[in-house]
Amino acid sequence: MPSPTGSRRALPGTGPLLLEIDLTAPPADPAPGDPLARLAARGRATRGPLLRALHEAGADHRVVGLVAKVGGTLPWAVAQELRLGVAAFAAEGKPTVAWAESFGQGGGDLPAYVLASAFDEVWLQPSGDLDLLGVAVETTFLRGALDKLGVEPELEGRYEYKNAVDRITRTGLTPAHRESLERLSGSLLDRAVRDVAEGRGLTTEEVRRLVDTGPRTADAARQAGLVDRLGYRDEVYASVRDRVGHAELLFADRWRPRRLPSLPSLPGRPRGHVALVEVRGGIVAGPSRRGPMGRSVGSDTVTADLRAVLEDDAAKALVLHVDSPGGSSVASDTIWREVCRVRDAGKPVIVSMGALAASGGYYVACPADVIVALPSTLTGSIGVFGGKLVVTELLDKLGLTTGAVEQGARSRMYSSRRPFTPDERERVDAALDAVYEDFTRRVAEGRHLSREAVEQVARGRVWTGADALEVGLVDELGGLRDAVRVARERAELPERAPVRPARHVPPLARLGRPRNSEDPRALATALPRLDDLAAVLGLPPGSELRMPALTLR
Repeated sequence: MPSPTGSRRALPGTGPLLLEIDLTAPPADPAPGDPLARLAARGRATRGPLLRALHEAGADHRVVGLVAKVGGTLPWAVAQELRLGVAAFAAEGKPTVAWAESFGQGGGDLPAYVLASAFDEVWLQPSGDLDLLGVAVETTFLRGALDKLGVEPELEGRYEYKNAVDRITRTGLTPAHRESLERLSGSLLDRAVRDVAEGRGLTTEEVRRLVDTGPRTADAARQAGLVDRLGYRDEVYASVRDRVGHAELLFADRWRPRRLPSLPSLPGRPRGHVALVEVRGGIVAGPSRRGPMGRSVGSDTVTADLRAVLEDDAAKALVLHVDSPGGSSVASDTIWREVCRVRDAGKPVIVSMGALAASGGYYVACPADVIVALPSTLTGSIGVFGGKLVVTELLDKLGLTTGAVEQGARSRMYSSRRPFTPDERERVDAALDAVYEDFTRRVAEGRHLSREAVEQVARGRVWTGADALEVGLVDELGGLRDAVRVARERAELPERAPVRPARHVPPLARLGRPRNSEDPRALATALPRLDDLAAVLGLPPGSELRMPALTLR
């Protein structure tokens, strides 16, 4: 019995194919070696195969066009990387059509609309809206709540732009914090305006005016040239079929290139691959692991991956994919050392930055030969902070008292039940200064900049990828595929040389006991506990204390 149109089925033979995508939510992106993430991603489009289809399927004679549902809240980096793929598909001269029920989700749909503007035709449901309201940044400050609780933050940062400290120690924006956020939001909007103007055939001045005078109804959006046609899903698909003829629908991530017969290797022809190592999540010491708060990336796991690249003669280049807000300075330094070893062995090291490569995430990236970032990648944050929260007053309010015995003058230095003494604070300051000094020196060496030049862009400041390119913190704008292209070029590999994870541990092999610390099984991502599984399945979590995140709209 034939399967219904549009169902996920095996790739047909030779008939024409109309690729379709649902881009109203980010594609799944499970980390290599994380079985729980792969389980959670079942039934969703996956980032890797989707991007491959967007970049390669346009050249397939069986593929006649692309239709995508858009809208909803997408992260800026996801929207920009997908936009690059849509542009690559459209460059083959085949129709690309985007349709949305609405671009009006309380101001959070701008990245989705920027993505839609890369398609050659944009439809909007007649009852929908198009907000196009610009970019805003919201930061929640905890100091007022801590004061009411009786918690005193004793934290220090290096330096004035390291605003993770401000969110805890202050009740509002400092001039430096405001300056940083204004530039971040301004950079994002500048790029969005330019992309929309280019995609819709408008001037940047006209797009700016449309941003400042939104939101718009569907009809007003059509009259302004922001969408081409109004209609519902059935009308969109009927119109596309009128353009491309009869074609079978196929989800884009299910597309596969036609396999050509294997050719024998020519004598003396170099063989090899690009190794891929992921640094995704907060950086911690020890192995990578998954918990209710998400995935953390462990220095033991990443360094084992990097040693595998170093020891594999077939791995001719390394792509280090970084999507991390940072974490432990010691764990970051441990990873940094192994990145340097791969580079010093003569293997090109190319970094691809995702949504963010900040603080420790940038620390591990700075030794690379080439750094590739998306225009919206939150980059840099070259700085450090540390200290403790003192809960003495909170305990007093609760009627709790503390008894303590000390052996050693500073044995309670990091106790949350008493403040730092003046000499202890001096030691904390000295430690922070040492980490900052080391961080800036590593950046200067890795980026071939003077210490003075690094200091101008450091001090804890966060840049977008577009601005980071201008100040020398990154080398090129693009996505993961661009980083792979650069790696192949640097290693003199063929255009289609394979990309492979540095290490692969089959699921059944994980059950066995590792023989030694170099056995890949020793550092595979830990299998989930019951509370981890509950978090992934959306069951009510236990008590959590989360640091409020910066919100971009």
